[in-house]
Amino acid sequence: MTWDGWLYYLAMARHKDATTPGRSKYARIIRVYDLLLETFGPQHWWPGDSPFEMITGAILTQSAAWTNVEKAIGNLKRASALSPAALRDLPLEELAQLIYPSGYYNAKAAKIKAFVQHLAVYEDDLGRLFATDVPSLRRELLGIHGVGEETADSIILYAAGKPSFVIDAYTRRIFRRLGIAGEADTYGAYRSMFQGHLPADPSLYNEYHALLVKLGKEICQPKPRCGLCPLHGICPAGKENTVAAARMVH
Repeated sequence: MTWDGWLYYLAMARHKDATTPGRSKYARIIRVYDLLLETFGPQHWWPGDSPFEMITGAILTQSAAWTNVEKAIGNLKRASALSPAALRDLPLEELAQLIYPSGYYNAKAAKIKAFVQHLAVYEDDLGRLFATDVPSLRRELLGIHGVGEETADSIILYAAGKPSFVIDAYTRRIFRRLGIAGEADTYGAYRSMFQGHLPADPSLYNEYHALLVKLGKEICQPKPRCGLCPLHGICPAGKENTVAAARMVH
């Protein structure tokens, strides 16, 4: 979808009342995106100087703050080790020490090693790895040690530039509170919900996920800051929290 086409898509969604009973998931999911984009603006995600750096970051960010991932990637760059060939040649123990800031460094070192060993089949050509369709690529990535669903979708979306919606803890928390849930409380159900109600556009998936991360980090935290939330007007949990807080004051 072109950018003009996407703007038209959003314009049509804006005319749908996102607060009336019986509203479609489509209208509500679009409304969430619209409000977040109006409030925060484009996020220009994912940080990384190359597709391979994005892949490495996707593995390192498992159970880690991004600031710590940046430190680990910085260590790899300073050691001239941020390439598939260099990582294959690097002893596992040395790799673990370089990525120490990201946490779970022994396990993550093994995961990175597994990925670069797999990439050797393609002679380190990511273009060849990414040449297949999304379902086939996703199955292949999930077959690599240490690559789970969130990591696989991050690689597909951000490194390969293909449409595969990334579901993380922020997304599930936000949409539970909004009362917009998948068919089940599973990664696959949430992913299917987004992909079933949005056009398969990687730039849209990229921006939407980045906006949800920003909201989850800064406002929709485990203890939410509902008064600051751009989704407050359409969020049942936010309204309940505001009423409860007002009762406590009075």
